Amino acid sequence: MKIWRITTYFITALATCLVTAIFAAEEAPKIRLNTVGYLPAKEKKASIAAECSRFAVVRVKDNEKVLEGTATGPALNADTDEQLYTADFSALKEPGEYQLDVTGVGKSAPFRVSGDVYNRPFYTVMRGMYLWRCGTAVKGTHNGNTFSHEACHLEDAWLDDVTGEHVRKDGAKGWHDAGDYNKYTVNAGVSVGAMFRAWEDFGPQIQKIRLDIPESGGKLPDFLAEMKWEIDWLLTMQAADGSAYHKVTTKQFGGFILPELETAPRYFTPWGSTATADFTAMTAMAARHFRPYDSDYADRCLEAAKKSYQFLKANPEYHKADQKGFNTGPYEAPDSDDRLWAAAELWETTGDAGVLADLETRIKSAQGKFDVKWDWEDVNNLGLFTYLFSKHPGRDEALLAQVRQSLLATADAIVKARDQHGYARPLGTQYSWGCNGSVARQTLNLCAAYRLSPKPEYLETALDTINYLLGRNGYGRSFVTGLGDRPPMHPHDRRSGGDDVVDPWPGYLVGGPHPKAADWHDIQDDYRTNEIAINWNAALIYALAAFIESSEQSGR
Repeated sequence: MKIWRITTYFITALATCLVTAIFAAEEAPKIRLNTVGYLPAKEKKASIAAECSRFAVVRVKDNEKVLEGTATGPALNADTDEQLYTADFSALKEPGEYQLDVTGVGKSAPFRVSGDVYNRPFYTVMRGMYLWRCGTAVKGTHNGNTFSHEACHLEDAWLDDVTGEHVRKDGAKGWHDAGDYNKYTVNAGVSVGAMFRAWEDFGPQIQKIRLDIPESGGKLPDFLAEMKWEIDWLLTMQAADGSAYHKVTTKQFGGFILPELETAPRYFTPWGSTATADFTAMTAMAARHFRPYDSDYADRCLEAAKKSYQFLKANPEYHKADQKGFNTGPYEAPDSDDRLWAAAELWETTGDAGVLADLETRIKSAQGKFDVKWDWEDVNNLGLFTYLFSKHPGRDEALLAQVRQSLLATADAIVKARDQHGYARPLGTQYSWGCNGSVARQTLNLCAAYRLSPKPEYLETALDTINYLLGRNGYGRSFVTGLGDRPPMHPHDRRSGGDDVVDPWPGYLVGGPHPKAADWHDIQDDYRTNEIAINWNAALIYALAAFIESSEQSGR
């Protein structure tokens, strides 16, 4: 029996590898566009990796031609070394399902034109956060498949590495961080920050979308109810002195099994100043966003934020978390940007003049500059957004002007990079670990700039982040599981690899190609390019929230 099981395992593994290799080796379609669809009044473009001239848009239901045009090009796209033509079919405004038919090349994947074209993707990606929940059973259905797991990691977590004693402290709830089942305070930071930013910027339209989570219909809007699952866990990460534990993890990464089957003990690691600053920012944001719905919970969050802020003031030097003995994600970086963000959010929540003075000192030290490319290791932008758009009085007008100018210059640089790229990629030719998340995160920069200076190119470039991620890229396919044409089928995700459903769990943005544009592989073992993570999903949530139905109706 044991030999049979081993043989079966290797046969299954070999078959999976062969299928994966075949799928990964498929030639990319020549017509590359957003395979989910477009808003009626916005730009619609495709990149074509073949010599062409004429194109038409045809309706899927009857193949009737509704628009004709001439492609422009070719132009060399340097990072993929392709001669690309561009088909501009922005004149197509009638809702419906269409294909692009390029003479001598063929037809594209189907796509929709509709004012609510991004509502369902937003729902799916937000449901991905629910399906990431730790400490509870989850269940969801997508495209006829049911995805579920039982309650997991109910003994989170042990304090051995903090106190030297084998004592359990509550560390339950929260989201699994990525393709693994661990939980990290620092990566929660940029994730929670981007999602709360979405609520601040687009709350009215977000609130109209029911997420079908267990809390739906309760006193909290669905979006905030999902956020609360993460904040509840974060509140367990604060030590009695106000410091924040860096992470809750196993000692080693676990295997590709469902989360309830991962029974290795999990531990708190000692505090770090980066984690403590991020904790301060997140709980301060939570305090003001939960205030209209649950004042007691808001009070709890605010007290936690104040306590950690005081701890940071008493411990002004960067303190690296002691992660000795752990081989899970380090998520370690210097804390100057995190302290800036912490001060910004606490000031915005309280209006405290002393905190504002601290914040402005830190902004001046950072020269008030926004960053084009940013992620968990650089949350400076989150603090600057809050400072810039605050309604509180008392800000330094000269500093405010400097920050405003930096934001507009950053947005202009993003637009320029988009204009110079054959797939209108807002990050241009920059590729790095998790760069798909960085592409999505450009929408925070661009939408903020649009609030200051409503240039159409800012919103069009923000939409190009979605276009790129959903198919207008060198692979001609969606980078989000369960969405669009030929989405990732083999993400580095332990649930997808450990269940018996053929399709992967839906609603997850994979990391994307790096170090070069051609270096993405739809292979489970390729965690470098095909893993999923909460920080990348959070950026995509913001991008989609900016363009769900009610934003289009209001003229955005």
